[in-house]
Amino acid sequence: MLAVAGAPSHAYLFHGPGGSGKREVARELAARLLAQGAPDPASAQARALAGVHPDLTWVIPSGAHEVLVSDIDEPVVAAAARTPFESSRRLFVIDGAEQLGDQAAARLLKTLEEPPPFVHMILIAERFLDVLETIRSRCQPVRFEAPSTDELAAQLCASGLEQERARACALLSLGDGARARELAAAEGAELRERALELVRGALAGAVQGEPWAALLAAVRARGERTRGELEAQAAAALELLPSRERKRAESEWSDRVRRGRRRAETAQLALALDLIEAWLLDLVALASRAGELVRHADRGAQLREDAAGARGADLSALARGVALVEETRQRLWLNVNEELALEALAYRLAEVLSR
Repeated sequence: MLAVAGAPSHAYLFHGPGGSGKREVARELAARLLAQGAPDPASAQARALAGVHPDLTWVIPSGAHEVLVSDIDEPVVAAAARTPFESSRRLFVIDGAEQLGDQAAARLLKTLEEPPPFVHMILIAERFLDVLETIRSRCQPVRFEAPSTDELAAQLCASGLEQERARACALLSLGDGARARELAAAEGAELRERALELVRGALAGAVQGEPWAALLAAVRARGERTRGELEAQAAAALELLPSRERKRAESEWSDRVRRGRRRAETAQLALALDLIEAWLLDLVALASRAGELVRHADRGAQLREDAAGARGADLSALARGVALVEETRQRLWLNVNEELALEALAYRLAEVLSR
């Protein structure tokens, strides 16, 4: 936890992999700063932690993959020029700082360079170098470390997951604790099954049924769960507000729920593609006699079965398959129809891997 006894920085950049605690610390720090000097510190801290303090603004990108100018202009730049509602400070948290486009970053820059004395900003990013240099150079960086594979696997085992599956989830997450826990959960296991069903069907040379439809159903299920969780949070947060402030807050929460659901589905699609790609790369590892690099560590028998086939041992074909996955990732980034993109991937993988 960051100490807040001294003068806090005007801008922090919290960076590190998912699941490393960046957001939890950001919210706790914001709550503590807003509680300092408040007439009722406990109330101020509770409302900040619930996301309903009037002097706390938490920005989530409204674009599918980008923080838009509209996310920054009025909510941050204009608001930062106004004095706090009840605290001696105003806190602005920008989640997904690596997604700041040039225009949004340009709008934010002056506020970062010369903020009013009561303004403090916390920017959150997964990867430090993905944040524009003009932004990161004006913030105090705070690195959040990822646990090792063994540490992450041990954490999952402690939660009741069997050892082999825990290690596979840790390896597949590449140190991202949030992703590892996602894979370990029932919905993550279902997504993984559907992703492997698609890629293993392609390796067998035939696309049977509509594996992309089952994969998308798993993605939508995750979105629905996120919607339900956020709606429950909204109900609890609104209870803390006086009735005169609820209409504005209800509108903000409605927008937050919509964005949250969409972002959850986008993240699940990205994870599904990562799982498909990891299976192909595991086959490359086996074909190259580098079994220690295999990430689907709990699926050894299935991997060996696929590797024994001509398609699973053809390095050039597997490389083309990986390229197709990356191409699909780019197409989804451009907001093409998700079902058509996954259907095309299934058939094109089957064609490429059967040559």
